Amino acid sequence: MAKLEPLRDRSNDPINISDRAIDNLKFIRETMERSTSFTAVPGYGGVLMGVTALGAAFVANSQTSIRGWLFVWLTEAALAAVIGLFAMWQKSRISKSSLLSGPAKKLLVNSLPPILCGVFITLGLWRFGHFEVMIPVWIMCYGAAVVCGGAFSVRAVPVMGWCFLALGAVAFFVPPGFGNMMMGLSFGLLHVVFGCVIGRRYGG
Repeated sequence: MAKLEPLRDRSNDPINISDRAIDNLKFIRETMERSTSFTAVPGYGGVLMGVTALGAAFVANSQTSIRGWLFVWLTEAALAAVIGLFAMWQKSRISKSSLLSGPAKKLLVNSLPPILCGVFITLGLWRFGHFEVMIPVWIMCYGAAVVCGGAFSVRAVPVMGWCFLALGAVAFFVPPGFGNMMMGLSFGLLHVVFGCVIGRRYGG
């Protein structure tokens, strides 16, 4: 008959120093990432913004006047801004991150110049009647804002901005009749795709 031995109490075993060091390094790295990146960029809010942009592209394509077409896209811009701000506020509450943190302020400050450029270039194009150029300008200015602001957020955000810049460059060379399609591909499809990625990988 085999000899039975009492179970060994492992609670007093020495802790492996290398394991503790790895845990500490992981904690420090995650803390530094949270302090230098704004992680409350809303993924699912971006999806909703993309869906409304796809609807706007459909409605704008049926407009018979420049005034009606412009009204559709300006309304969509205001709606998307409200959706984005609300979703960001909600995600910041869930993730317990502040919208007034250092990375959040850097994201806003770096996004603002391209947005202001887009506004004033649009006014200039309106004044001289170059409505067909508005679409690539909007796409590229928004992409530049996302790239600049996204430098202080998760990696998917600046990548999305570069995709906007690429589509904006293409939009300069397609016939004016494809303008609403380019708006749907950029503000619609890109927001949906990257919104899903951000939502799944970065907590909503």
